[in-house]
Amino acid sequence: MNIRPYRQIERRKSRKIKVGNIFVGGNAPITVQTMTNTLTTDIKATLDQINLTVEAGADIIRVSCPDKASTKALKQIVKLSPIPIVADIHFHYLRAIEAADTGVACLRINPGNIGDSKKIKEVINAAKQNETSIRIGVNAGSLEKSILDKYGEPTPQALVESAMNHVRILKDHDFHEYKISVKASDVFLAVAAYTQLAEIEDCPLHIGITEAGSLRSGTVKSSIGLGNLLWSGIGDTIRVSLSAHPTEEVKVGYEMLKSLGLRRRGVTVISCPSCARQQFDVIKTVQEVEERLEHISESITVSIIGCVVNGPGEAKETDIGLTGGGKGNHQIYVNGITDHIIRNENVADYIVNFVQKEIEQRKANQLK
Repeated sequence: MNIRPYRQIERRKSRKIKVGNIFVGGNAPITVQTMTNTLTTDIKATLDQINLTVEAGADIIRVSCPDKASTKALKQIVKLSPIPIVADIHFHYLRAIEAADTGVACLRINPGNIGDSKKIKEVINAAKQNETSIRIGVNAGSLEKSILDKYGEPTPQALVESAMNHVRILKDHDFHEYKISVKASDVFLAVAAYTQLAEIEDCPLHIGITEAGSLRSGTVKSSIGLGNLLWSGIGDTIRVSLSAHPTEEVKVGYEMLKSLGLRRRGVTVISCPSCARQQFDVIKTVQEVEERLEHISESITVSIIGCVVNGPGEAKETDIGLTGGGKGNHQIYVNGITDHIIRNENVADYIVNFVQKEIEQRKANQLK
């Protein structure tokens, strides 16, 4: 029995597929994805960006393949990438076959956009031969004309019908290693479409709010939409679409999962907004601590509270706690218990060093 049932999220039961060496769906951890924005033909720049996203925690990354030169470059990128690559294909069936032959982990396509049944069969055969999974990527901004004529505009039913039309094509060719996305920039539309799809299809779902916007506005919009879905147990892999560097998408994705207790990574800071009661500069301290500990991948919680009103209570729920006290005397908590006082210290320096020592000690204990 869960002692805090109000925190329990029951994930939707889905099939498990493989994307490279990573499982998606079933009881596998919810993966975090992003997409490169370099020219794919610039192999070094693309790999450099991939490596930055890996440092931020990316599990899977998508690379656009608009032309033959890009799929040619993809072979080297796939070979050197530390995480599975999803090739983004839109129309030309040969690009999909070329990408599959590079050993790419997944193809992002709409089978209905590829062409006639012969071309579709060739793409699916290439995916089978190379053990490449497929993502059916439906987007409200690029629905088929027949679907738009039927519904008049993008609706949840329109997105789901488009997705299921593509699913039938794959199933007709006995292909089952697929996942689906039904994205829209409208939060209501996207959430309704994913909710409907989750009720009728058991494949893994790639969730996202497409074209969400800038770092700030896109984070808010994505958090509302994806947070709603994740809280409902829907979503096996996520991509936060921001007009920002891909590493920012990864960071925001992890913050969502951490907030819902669905996945843990790095330092989680609980901090107060600050007020006249603060005994040190909370805002400056939190910013510095987060920036200097950004490289840590191990999960650890830190509370930074400016005074004794809420500080002791928050500290009881974190691994390391700092509560501001009078006359420069600040209380440090470890595992929710008062541990020691620091006096007239640079509190940011102290917390950063203390957290790093705690991580090192944990690693040492694991080796014993």
